[in-house]
Amino acid sequence: MKLYSNEIVFRGHPDKVCDQISDALLDAYLKEDKTSRCGIEVMGGKGKIFITGEVTSKASVDVEEVVKKVLNDVGYDSNFEIINNLGIQSQDIALGTNDSVGGAGDQGMMFGYACSDTKELLPTAMVILQKLSIWYDNARLKYKALRPDGKAQITGYYTDDMKLTKIKYFTISYQNDEKDRSFTDNLIKQACLDICKEYDVEIEKFLINPTGKFFIGGFDADAGLTGRKIVVDSYQSFAPVGGGAFSGKDPSKVDRSAAYKARLIAKDYLKKYNLKWCKVQLSYAIGIAKPLAIYIESDKGNIEVEEKLYDECTPKNIIKDLDLLNICYEKKAMFGHFVD
Repeated sequence: MKLYSNEIVFRGHPDKVCDQISDALLDAYLKEDKTSRCGIEVMGGKGKIFITGEVTSKASVDVEEVVKKVLNDVGYDSNFEIINNLGIQSQDIALGTNDSVGGAGDQGMMFGYACSDTKELLPTAMVILQKLSIWYDNARLKYKALRPDGKAQITGYYTDDMKLTKIKYFTISYQNDEKDRSFTDNLIKQACLDICKEYDVEIEKFLINPTGKFFIGGFDADAGLTGRKIVVDSYQSFAPVGGGAFSGKDPSKVDRSAAYKARLIAKDYLKKYNLKWCKVQLSYAIGIAKPLAIYIESDKGNIEVEEKLYDECTPKNIIKDLDLLNICYEKKAMFGHFVD
């Protein structure tokens, strides 16, 4: 047996709040103008929310209203100074990504992953943490002692083929009013036990708020930044990440759209070849539509790539096939972009 760890941050973590603001703004621009080109970055801390990046769009969006709605939905007071520093996308980038050319919005590599561990085709520990994060977001609406900020980590015992057998440490750091810790701690422990029971996974030890106290949280305790939780957004360390963040980027930017496509390919090949796990890498050059390379690896070795897959993986085709101009990106930023 070997020990391995993975982590998630809750929806109210400052970095995740910034991701949600970036994607809520993206949603607002795309709702009015499907041709919007966006690369929106958000930083928050100490009473200020700073919005910067590039937007080229015919849409008229009330940035301050969108930001305040996200803050309220997450569970924070929206009494922040909001600084709008958005500019227009570089015309140099537009040369290669406009509709007539349809090239990739950036260079780089993107990864997709799937495994047979769960019905979601994701690692068991990852699914457990996603379910806990969703549970916590609902629970804080019912139990006012719970506050939005927090994170959780599983350190588990694994077989040589990376099957989770038991959790050694289930670490949860959650913001609360510190008035009745025995109640809130037990509430969270029971939720973890109930979720793990679904997967027949035993928990050896809980580490709940290991410092002893978590009263001050959110932007009062820490700064937040879009794209600082890319491992949480993807596969929580069970698979590589390409390095590019998702949130705030319209789907012409392959950091986002190609990562979604790579996940879909991994799921399809997992079923097609009856695999235990499948990892896909796509790589692009800015302004060029087709991927430079597609690499597919699995527990059965490398898989030969069909030529038609290169055509399927152009930004235009990915956007069309996955309907990426008509989905809610803010929702994807809440608990991880791959939850099924």
